[in-house]
Amino acid sequence: MKSIAIKSFDVSRGTKFGQAESLLPFPELTTALLESGEWSKKEYRPINYEALGLKSAGGYLHPLLKVRHEFRQIFLELGYEEMLTDRWVESSFWNFDCLIVPQQHPARDAHDTFFVERPETCNSVPADYLARVKEMHEVGGHGSIGWRYKFSDTEPWKNVLRTHTTAVSSRMLYALGQKPFKPMKYFSIDRVFRNETVDATHLAEFFQIEGFIADYNISLGSLMGALKEFYARIGIQELKFKPAYNPYTEPSLEIFGYHEGKKDWIEIGNSGVFRPEMLLPMGLPEGVGVAAWGLSLERPTMIMFGYNKIIQLVGAKVDLSMIYSNPVAHFNKVE
Repeated sequence: MKSIAIKSFDVSRGTKFGQAESLLPFPELTTALLESGEWSKKEYRPINYEALGLKSAGGYLHPLLKVRHEFRQIFLELGYEEMLTDRWVESSFWNFDCLIVPQQHPARDAHDTFFVERPETCNSVPADYLARVKEMHEVGGHGSIGWRYKFSDTEPWKNVLRTHTTAVSSRMLYALGQKPFKPMKYFSIDRVFRNETVDATHLAEFFQIEGFIADYNISLGSLMGALKEFYARIGIQELKFKPAYNPYTEPSLEIFGYHEGKKDWIEIGNSGVFRPEMLLPMGLPEGVGVAAWGLSLERPTMIMFGYNKIIQLVGAKVDLSMIYSNPVAHFNKVE
């Protein structure tokens, strides 16, 4: 014998079946009811005070922001001050000229730099500082012979999308040169733009991290010591340095770190000591040196979270679900 359970429901009209909408209980107390005094004449639906609200979908951070926060905390722990980075559009003067980058340098070509059409030029450049920079380009000074070419007076005024955060550092160093000097350490983390071919590891815009130390008697040893201290805080203790060329630093070093996962050395940044030709026209005293370095934010983030292509991290093809599932960024810091 087989037992079968049968359920049935009896549905009938309630006491308020068919009543007009105006006679039904009000769902909520409104401002209009309170102002008119009609609230006391209405019947309201009962409120379930134990019901839970919808779970908030906000509060998730992109992996880049997680690593950015971690890097920022490291700089602050090391005593650096953060620079203002709100100028995505920058003049060629602060982006190139005051860094003693020749006006014929390939980096200033439209194939590498985004030039702005509207407005095409900036509003102001410090006139006395521009004159000193022009002289340094044309004839040199302070032991330098300059670049030996005719400096264009229109080129510095052209607006570009900032190609590096060194433009931020140049403004800060000029500000330091306008007052009695004291040793300082600064950092910045923000977006830069370059007209590059997009591939697995490059985009036309990306974040750049930069730090610099300004003090008397800065040397190559000062730079290497600062680099070792910084990279140890993100768990990279084995470093190698390779001589490099930058128009505004001498000496210059490429930085390589040993990657435990890949069992290989990878490039992790660029660095150098700013040239006197750049610093002295800013008004900084003789003997003051600046050790600076920079690295991208995307590359360490890709390594930390295991992404092989940058389009998995940023861009139109990103799977947004990864924002909810990625863990907190945490570096194995070495104090």
